[in-house]
Amino acid sequence: MQQPQSHFYQSHGLRLHYWDWGNAAAPPLLLIHGGKDHGRSWDGLARALQPHFHVIAPDLRGHGDSDWARGGSYALPEYVYDLTRLPALADAPPATVIGHSMGGMIAMLYAGTFPKKVNRVVVLDGVTVRPDAKMAAVHERMIKWLGQLERLEGREPRRYTTIADAAGQMRAHNKRLKPELALHLATHGARRNDDGSYSWKFDPYQRVTAPHRLAPQEYAELWARISCPTLLLFAGESFIDPAQAAEASRSFKDVRAEIVSDAGHWLQHDRPDEVLRLIGQFVGLPSASSN
Repeated sequence: MQQPQSHFYQSHGLRLHYWDWGNAAAPPLLLIHGGKDHGRSWDGLARALQPHFHVIAPDLRGHGDSDWARGGSYALPEYVYDLTRLPALADAPPATVIGHSMGGMIAMLYAGTFPKKVNRVVVLDGVTVRPDAKMAAVHERMIKWLGQLERLEGREPRRYTTIADAAGQMRAHNKRLKPELALHLATHGARRNDDGSYSWKFDPYQRVTAPHRLAPQEYAELWARISCPTLLLFAGESFIDPAQAAEASRSFKDVRAEIVSDAGHWLQHDRPDEVLRLIGQFVGLPSASSN
């Protein structure tokens, strides 16, 4: 079974990591994972698309084998900056960008900031901001941020006796997750501690809400700058309301929205073949399977 190559690069004083699936002569395809996840979460989709693309799957800062940010700074624009430093994208033709959850938000910000660098955008259950939402007052955002930091100060990471125990925790949160996939995700998503136990690789501070985040209307302004075709895939059973999220599609120039039924937030894990079918159709590829 084909395995990706591990590479590191520097961005913002951090040593960041990415997975390169080869086929460098093909058009670039960037896979951006969501929060508390990692680049190997995309393996099924990456293998299916690698014959047609040069597939790159970064571990975002604070995730996987990438450094944690100093001071716990994880605003979405900082992730976008890290993408601009990716060696595989330097001097490359416009990329197809696929992002899940937070990774979908990052994908849209990247495409809206650099519309000439992106050929197509696919967002998997990642429209987490409503453009018409009201932003809380600055003092409220500051108080929320300070409280989140205080609660995390000195907090010990959760420890699991075995990788299988960590995988079991993932399945407890997603009943559709197959045991073998849960074990794969936990194997790449946890590191061994000095006492032999395992803890998740992601930085707990990644979950803190930065007070200097973009305003909802600013997201819409960037979405409106995306000049390439965009596919928004919504999970039928998710914390994101598909009806409200679909309303956000009005901000895009060239957009298609689909609801993937019988799938939760991690729809690429719950319905991998259907997600691959929709993506393949969108980018003009022959039918394929992610198995």
